[in-house]
Amino acid sequence: MKVEIYSDIACPWCHVGKRRFEQALAAFPGAGDVEVVYRPFQLDPHAPEEPLPHREVLAAKYGPQSVAMDDHITRLGADEGLVFDFDTVVENNSLLAHRLLRFVLEEYGRDAQARLKGRLLEAHFGEGLDIGDREHLTDAAVTVGLDRAPVAAFLDGDGLHDEVLDEIEEARQRGVTAVPTFVFEGQWAVQGGQEPATFLKVLQQVAEAAEAEAGTAAAGAGAACADGACAV
Repeated sequence: MKVEIYSDIACPWCHVGKRRFEQALAAFPGAGDVEVVYRPFQLDPHAPEEPLPHREVLAAKYGPQSVAMDDHITRLGADEGLVFDFDTVVENNSLLAHRLLRFVLEEYGRDAQARLKGRLLEAHFGEGLDIGDREHLTDAAVTVGLDRAPVAAFLDGDGLHDEVLDEIEEARQRGVTAVPTFVFEGQWAVQGGQEPATFLKVLQQVAEAAEAEAGTAAAGAGAACADGACAV
């Protein structure tokens, strides 16, 4: 079974969704046959390359309610063992980080990509990591066991720039408008940082459909959440 997870490092719900999906996968008997790939998506492709304080950026978009929004996701994150320290978060353009994740997928494989994705989310939301800073990204890659030299060399160039932009455009053409979006076997889409029980149910249903060779006859199911995803 292939699961493609469209997400943006700048999205707190992607952090929660990743943790919840991993909990569901750990409880799924067929986990060994599940291939998880992280796909790029940018909530704000025009975000500046210079880092800006998260509190200021969110307040400019949503006004006074932005504090309550941050408090809400902070509490949810704590329930999942995640740290959100929005006083230290800086907002930046996420394209460079997405290029690095694509590079790691191609050069090191899915497991390494997943480890780096988790580290970037963890450090961005909990430690003030600047996802547009090449040195910060290189350090994050080394932290999850990757070699510094090839990562630094890649980040010093412009490799995979067009390829990642093409992936993002393809996501939009597929109807992805909010993240995280989990696409199972290219047919079933579940949107939002759902509860582990929901993800587990979907994994079981997709596995059953594959066994019955009825995947193409099943209707796609999208589980949109009011506050479980970050939308464009």
